[in-house]
Amino acid sequence: MTIQMVFLMPALFLVMFLGLQGALYYHAREVALAAAQEGAREAGSETGTRDSGVATANTFLQDAGGTDVMTSTSVSASRTANTATVTVTGTSLSVIPGWHVTVTQSASVPVERLTE
Repeated sequence: MTIQMVFLMPALFLVMFLGLQGALYYHAREVALAAAQEGAREAGSETGTRDSGVATANTFLQDAGGTDVMTSTSVSASRTANTATVTVTGTSLSVIPGWHVTVTQSASVPVERLTE
């Protein structure tokens, strides 16, 4: 029985840590996507700007947990006459030492404009 535990416990811990790491990555990915979507909606609004989209995405990231969800975050945006795009990049938290997973999510929306 002791020999079996010596082999099974590391395998059990590996499965637990991989499952937890997967959940942390998935959560960070969803938060990054939601922040990009919020920023893109703001940048694409009729009175929105590229800078307001970046600010909105950064505010969303802080409200969603800040460094307890993702570290080393950066937000970039672009706005053309037709499309506003926001990209959020960061590092997912890790329970496996030395393993840092980068998360990048983008969202694009059409720019609102008044037509007659």
